[in-house]
Amino acid sequence: MAGYDDRYGLSDNPKPSVFNRSLTLHVTPSEFRNKPYPHYSLERNGSIKKIHSPFESAKNSIKGKVRQLCSIFESTKSPTSVLDGSQPQTQFPSPSKLKSGKSLGFDSWVSPLVPNSSIRLQGTEDRIVVYFTSLRGIRRTYEDCYAVRMILRGFRVIVDERDISMDSAFRKELMSVLGVKNVTLPQVFIRGRYIGGADVIKQLDEVGDLAKMLKGLPIRAPGYVCGGCGDARFVPCLNCNGSRKVYDEDEEQLKRCLECNENGLIRCPTCCS
Repeated sequence: MAGYDDRYGLSDNPKPSVFNRSLTLHVTPSEFRNKPYPHYSLERNGSIKKIHSPFESAKNSIKGKVRQLCSIFESTKSPTSVLDGSQPQTQFPSPSKLKSGKSLGFDSWVSPLVPNSSIRLQGTEDRIVVYFTSLRGIRRTYEDCYAVRMILRGFRVIVDERDISMDSAFRKELMSVLGVKNVTLPQVFIRGRYIGGADVIKQLDEVGDLAKMLKGLPIRAPGYVCGGCGDARFVPCLNCNGSRKVYDEDEEQLKRCLECNENGLIRCPTCCS
């Protein structure tokens, strides 16, 4: 028997086989509950040791960094801004909130966007006057005129619109008030004070100063359209019916109508009186 080969386990000193050892695992099913994909290692003494997943360690480290960042940002906020939602005291006020007096009236409050000018349009202290053109010969000019009219109509205030393309007298009037020969359109006057063109009106509307300037002016009803002119502000002359000619019975000849403009139109007596 001693001469047998060790490969068959028949030698004098046979080597212990791995298959002769028994191993019993004692793991209760409750250990695997509510644990997403745990990792276990098998030790030689028969016990099981749990190895923490690398995803869990990374998750814990990320949570720690997030808490640290939150503590940093929360410490920089003032208690008033968190409780009542107001702005922190370190912020600077916008130029639109600067006032020259306690009252918000137009006479005591001037926006920094409005040019400091002494130009006044007499007789219009109770209204808004807009000089514009309805012709589309110059696209940029027409778009600016249209934009300013729509901005003012959005406040539903009554606007005295003076179309220089319908009456050349308005152009001469604007040139005499501004004191220049070449004028750009549109031009806006509020309560008789010169405000400016389209760029100034757009900026005033964006920062909210235009609403303060228009406060207290007469407001038109929603959806109101003049029944006399359809908001065109002009109607045919009632004396010559737009022909610009009237018959003088005394002299028995046609004469130029003195009540209408060069286009045979007059201002609408319903909405422009």
